[in-house]
Amino acid sequence: MRTPLLPASRATVAALALVGAVALAGVGCSDDGDGRSSTEPSVAPTTATSFVPSARRSRAVVWAVGDGADGSDDARRVARRIASGRVDRFLYLGDVYEDGTAEDYADHYRPVYGRLDKITAPTPGNHEWPRHVDGYDAYWATVHGNEPPPWYSFRVAGWKLLSLNSEDAHESDSAQVNWLRAQLREPGTCRLAFWHRPRYSAGRYGDQADVQPLWAALGGNATLVVNGHEHNMQRYIPIDGVTELVAGAGGHGHYELDRHEPRHAFANDTDYGALRLELRPGSASFAFITADGRVLDSGRVACRPEPNGPGGD
Repeated sequence: MRTPLLPASRATVAALALVGAVALAGVGCSDDGDGRSSTEPSVAPTTATSFVPSARRSRAVVWAVGDGADGSDDARRVARRIASGRVDRFLYLGDVYEDGTAEDYADHYRPVYGRLDKITAPTPGNHEWPRHVDGYDAYWATVHGNEPPPWYSFRVAGWKLLSLNSEDAHESDSAQVNWLRAQLREPGTCRLAFWHRPRYSAGRYGDQADVQPLWAALGGNATLVVNGHEHNMQRYIPIDGVTELVAGAGGHGHYELDRHEPRHAFANDTDYGALRLELRPGSASFAFITADGRVLDSGRVACRPEPNGPGGD
């Protein structure tokens, strides 16, 4: 179903040791736009407080998808589409099936997305968070060299990206929301936040009112929010100045959408695919792309850079 488009558990030592060996196998080449290609992203050095390093580029291609780490053929098709071209950063939007154990990461996540590990910025889903110490934390600590914070930020191509956590405390007076407000203190809107459960949805789970404190902090201070959880693709007409993009069609089945949702700019609940973003200082383009390469929806948004932020981070 599509609506009309608007313009535009602890891992064993042996299992963890395998992560590094396969992490970069098969990553698509990255073309810097001047004829040079590289399989490694151009990044700033990782510091003790930087879980995912910032990418020093004036243009960056960022892919995002969730709800596909089940080892299935459909999930692998989506992953191959992502890895077939330029990928500077990959946002995994959560859910490693079925329970996010160390074994699930070894058997279901790594065979699908392991090739992108070193350039992946994860956020946890509801399936893995209850066992995050032995699954999510252990896996990403092995990949990035330090344990993942429950929320964190990094910069790419003049944008600040914020990995938030819909599965940890996010009340208006929580540590997470206070941290988020501090991250948004500077003027500007070239910010993209991503987490698992979407604030707005016309799918199986509907609007998630409990994440309103995250959304409220971002309103007027960010341009894009990207989520998973709903096994479909959705784009909302901007709400509070923020465009929400749901990219949960990673391969683990589909959730039917309400075809009468008036806030939709685009919706699809029949194809598997992912979200491709191209970030530049002051703007971003986006496209929902199927596993077989069809573009279902695309568009562009403008933003205001932080006055003291790097122009081409």
